[in-house]
Amino acid sequence: MDEERETLQRIVSTLVNKNDEIHNFIDMLNHTISNVQVNSSNAISELDEEFDGLYSVLHEMKGSMANTIQQEEARKIQALQDQLSQCSRALESSEELLELAVQSLDIKNPVELLEATRQIKDSVTVASAFRLSLKPKVSDSMTHMMVDFALEKRMLQAVKFLPVPKAPEIDVAACLVSDNCITISWRMPEEDSRIDHFVLEYRKTNFDGLPRLKGEQRWELVDYIKATQYTLSGLKFDTKYMNLRVQACNKAVAGEYSDPVTLETKAFVFSLDSTSSHLNLKVEDTYVEWDPTGGKGQEKIKGKENKNRSNTASPKRSTNSPRALARGSRDRFAGESYTVLGDTAVESGQHYWEVRAQKDCKSYSVGVTYRNPGKFDQLGKTNSSWCIHINNWLQTTFSAKHNNKAKTLDIPVPDRIGIYCDFDRGQLSFYNASSKALLHTFRTKFTQPLLPGFMIWCGGLTVTTGLQVPSAVKTLQKSENGLGGSTSSLNNVA
Repeated sequence: MDEERETLQRIVSTLVNKNDEIHNFIDMLNHTISNVQVNSSNAISELDEEFDGLYSVLHEMKGSMANTIQQEEARKIQALQDQLSQCSRALESSEELLELAVQSLDIKNPVELLEATRQIKDSVTVASAFRLSLKPKVSDSMTHMMVDFALEKRMLQAVKFLPVPKAPEIDVAACLVSDNCITISWRMPEEDSRIDHFVLEYRKTNFDGLPRLKGEQRWELVDYIKATQYTLSGLKFDTKYMNLRVQACNKAVAGEYSDPVTLETKAFVFSLDSTSSHLNLKVEDTYVEWDPTGGKGQEKIKGKENKNRSNTASPKRSTNSPRALARGSRDRFAGESYTVLGDTAVESGQHYWEVRAQKDCKSYSVGVTYRNPGKFDQLGKTNSSWCIHINNWLQTTFSAKHNNKAKTLDIPVPDRIGIYCDFDRGQLSFYNASSKALLHTFRTKFTQPLLPGFMIWCGGLTVTTGLQVPSAVKTLQKSENGLGGSTSSLNNVA
């Protein structure tokens, strides 16, 4: 008995679930029917608009062409009426001469007859009837105003609903990634004169290959592209790759997306490490600012947090990431070393980043240092750090520093400074980020991973990462390396 009841309960549960599925499917079908009706109504409305527009064009053309025919009719009638008036006047004059000649035949006096004959002869010679053309100036034909819409009728009869555009094909070989810009090119698989514009979508990713459905950033969209090439500019390359896809659109509908492509957008990305920065510095991601309060407020907050957490076990943290390895277990910078470091180390390859100082910044340094500087160490004052230093007290001084030696740079201080590091070649160069003019180059042999370093006193610095090495810098580097370059007196093997 219990077994049958349990079987019935399972059957009831199955039927309830199946009924719910059918109810949901019925709702979906009803919703689809409603959408079909609405979309069909919209399509008919758009069809009416298109035909009304066509009727309007045809009506306008008919009026214009009828007006042309009427103008031609008026011109011909006027010409014929003018000719008719001339003929009437000539006929009247000729009839008068005829009557005069007939009367002259009755003259008996030879002298009078001779005189009358001479006068009539002279009048006939100049009479308009004998100079008048008896051919109509214009014909009555209007065949040159006839039209033949046979071709147009065939074209109208061939009108069909707009086809869905085919998916474009991205030309990967013609795509270019350079200077934080991506130029993407594509083509249609076959000529389609009805294409109105293209839509480009792109999104950042850290995965190579085809785009994934889950765990990815949303697609960014660029609409109404008229050409078959587009350049995305001013990008921050803070992921390894970029997915891109294109679709073609005609006036009515968008086609399928192209097969997506994945382009490499590798660049050096880091943030400022607030865990080891000097307490007189206020650090937020890629911005650091001098804080005259000495971080006392922050110490109080952190003290309360530490007190509240004293009885709570700390979660385990992985130390295998490049950023964790870069941070290590450094103490905070102290004393007059108002320093903050980047949280990602440079261990190989070529990298580039930029720094912009606030206009009221009094003193700052930008450069690199080995991974574990002393907490009192200052950039450029040890044999394990290299930098350029700007001092805006009283008068501006600009210098390159390493191993506590300074070389004055007799050039204007740029608004933005670009830092280029070629770890494998042992080269650290500083550029005017706007003009890409070289400011100074250190040449050495790097024996340990490097961290971006920043020192500041009064003011603030904004760091820009996710940048590729600019083409202009690459060109200058090739030229400089080809010529052997100049060796600064501050350079040494570290």
